[in-house]
Amino acid sequence: MLPKAEIHCHIEGAAAPELVLRQAQKYGVDMSAFIRDGSFVWSDFTSFLAAYDAAAGLFRTQEDYALLAETYLTSLAADGAVYSEFFTSPDHASRAGLSPLAYTDGLGEGILRAKAKTGIEARMIVTGVRHFGVGSVEAAARFAVECGHPLVTGFGMAGEERSGHPRDFARAFDIAREAGLGITVHAGELAGWESVAAAMDHLRPTRIGHGVRAIENADLVARIADEGVVLEICPVSNIELKVFASFAAHPFAKLRDAGCRVTLNSDDPPYFWTTLKREYEVAAEHFGLDRPALLEVTRTAIAAAFVDEETRAALLSRLAPGES
Repeated sequence: MLPKAEIHCHIEGAAAPELVLRQAQKYGVDMSAFIRDGSFVWSDFTSFLAAYDAAAGLFRTQEDYALLAETYLTSLAADGAVYSEFFTSPDHASRAGLSPLAYTDGLGEGILRAKAKTGIEARMIVTGVRHFGVGSVEAAARFAVECGHPLVTGFGMAGEERSGHPRDFARAFDIAREAGLGITVHAGELAGWESVAAAMDHLRPTRIGHGVRAIENADLVARIADEGVVLEICPVSNIELKVFASFAAHPFAKLRDAGCRVTLNSDDPPYFWTTLKREYEVAAEHFGLDRPALLEVTRTAIAAAFVDEETRAALLSRLAPGES
């Protein structure tokens, strides 16, 4: 099986419908408006968020989060993944009535359980929510630095890309960077190429979450390639959210051909009716990537992973002999 690695997935958004329904039964919640015939139901971004929030609200305890991480990572490993990084949200933990530390400890326990069962390696990226404001994002950065969890190795920012300017959040990213955390930020998905350029200018990430709208500016594409910034691309998500009309219109191949370092990721997989395995299949079918090219995508993800060098070397050694 082709070895795979993922560096862009929101853990609450990775909860499969069957797990969500078990949680709904546990807490006596009716999810029929959001899950039908074993699949999430939504029609636009507003209804997507409603389904997402309703499902995420069914994870309320430390053990719930351990189960969520264990279940997702186990399924990922079954599809050939050797590594996963997922986004966590202290803001969501607080809304769920759980301390950010208990939330993180629960997810960390799930990571360890999945590793014990399957060998998959995983890390967490603490994420601030942009539209919650500068103070909230800085608080998330401080938590990432101070929580002391060994599996928290990165900091990022998600949320409404059109809320605020990247310069407003520079201090939060400085806090995380100065503590040695890896830096990524969502940009260039629902907002245009300017959001990618501004993120690079003011937040200095080594990775950009999505970044696909960079294709709108050839000079920016060249800059991304020259600086070696890694793009965490989620093709199926981009199509389902109508960022692009079709896979034929998707810029993955053009960005790769221009020398950009690209990866394949599932974002919020069950909501977009995808898996990491499907993302690799899409790249083969629609973007013309053969096995060596797909393995290069995996290598790029591992090279960009927020891990120590010993772990990185161990992950690369798990690629097929002669292919690492």
